[in-house]
Amino acid sequence: MSKVFRPWDVDEVWLFPASVQDFVPPGHIAHLIRETVREGLDLRAILSQYDEERGYPPYHPGMMTALLLYAYSQGIYSSRRIDRACHERVDFMAVTGLSYPDFRTISEFRKRHLGALSGLFVQVLGLCRKAGLVKLGHVALDGTKIKANASKHKAMSYGRMKGAEEKLAAEVAGWMKKAAAQDAAEDRQHGGDRRGDELPDWVANKERRLAKIREAKAALEAEAQAAAGQGAGEDSEVAAKRGRKGQPPSGVPEDNAQRNFTDPESRIMKTKDGFIQGYNAQAAVDAEHQIIVSCDLTNQGTDSGQLLPLIDQIKANTEVLPKQVSADAGYASDANLKGLEEREIDGFVAAGRQKHGTAAPAAGKAKEGSRLAAMAQKIAGQGYDSPYRQRKQTVEPVFGQIKQARGFRQFLLRGLDKVKQEWVLVCTAHNLLKLTAFG
Repeated sequence: MSKVFRPWDVDEVWLFPASVQDFVPPGHIAHLIRETVREGLDLRAILSQYDEERGYPPYHPGMMTALLLYAYSQGIYSSRRIDRACHERVDFMAVTGLSYPDFRTISEFRKRHLGALSGLFVQVLGLCRKAGLVKLGHVALDGTKIKANASKHKAMSYGRMKGAEEKLAAEVAGWMKKAAAQDAAEDRQHGGDRRGDELPDWVANKERRLAKIREAKAALEAEAQAAAGQGAGEDSEVAAKRGRKGQPPSGVPEDNAQRNFTDPESRIMKTKDGFIQGYNAQAAVDAEHQIIVSCDLTNQGTDSGQLLPLIDQIKANTEVLPKQVSADAGYASDANLKGLEEREIDGFVAAGRQKHGTAAPAAGKAKEGSRLAAMAQKIAGQGYDSPYRQRKQTVEPVFGQIKQARGFRQFLLRGLDKVKQEWVLVCTAHNLLKLTAFG
């Protein structure tokens, strides 16, 4: 007697129309994010952009917003991959209601409404607060380096630019002379039906590269002159802390100053795995449920200048300052500690690096009697009971969830302003994911 199996008829026609509510189980995150966007978010900043009555009706902006936020929560960022998911994954179909926007539409929507989409961060944070996920009792700050949409091999130092500019200019001038001579010879041979100013194809690429080098060289020189106008910069301050007299900026770029041709506003940054062409993404995370309460992004490799702006952004986002703040040695400076005192925040900022197995960070080079020395003594005095120990278990897992679990390791957009808004969108999706998990 043969075994009886359940029927498997792929050609069977449904008698009743399908409902997106049945594509995934009730309580699935696809339903929760879709309904949060539909019922919980104010999309007037996006909807107000559609005031033209003529033309073919576009996809609903609410659906497109929900699609992007859901895709980001699932670690899918490329518009082409989102397009494919709309056709292949039932959870995406539950979000779009069986709409299938193509990758160009998705990409253009993201570019057009990037500012408004990043503005949803405060709204989602407000929903997290209403759900009791944000307490602002302890907030931890940190930064992480993320690759730019540019290769570090597409950068050139100012010293190389000077040599390359002279060499390329000489080559192009020689080719111009050669082209003119060739045109004259062709006129004598074939007649004067050519204008005489056409350039051979092999000149064009070198000319474009020379133009790019000159543009990047001029930008570096402008930055150096601006730094000279502002007086002693960060390098001079660091030199003074180390006991050496800082030299004022000369107004001329250093030979090792670099500029990237693909994304000029990105910078070469050092990470534990080597150097990358990237940006420094910042986040302040509430210790209660790892909700990001403020975020920012810079093209500076150091973190120290970001502590107070992140804290002030918390106040702007929530109207409340946190009671405690912890941060690693990258944020340690007298100005930052003074700022925490002025804001009446109980700060725990490491003055030096913490070695594995020790109860507290080292005092570093903090001078006796300074705020840094007092901070080092404060953290060391509490040992393993210090609130500083919450820092690592609060903010670092968030970067792990974003970069490892959801695979966000490189920005899609270029330019500081756009990349900054893209980072806010990533943080918004993180908070929305936490809201649907705990709310």
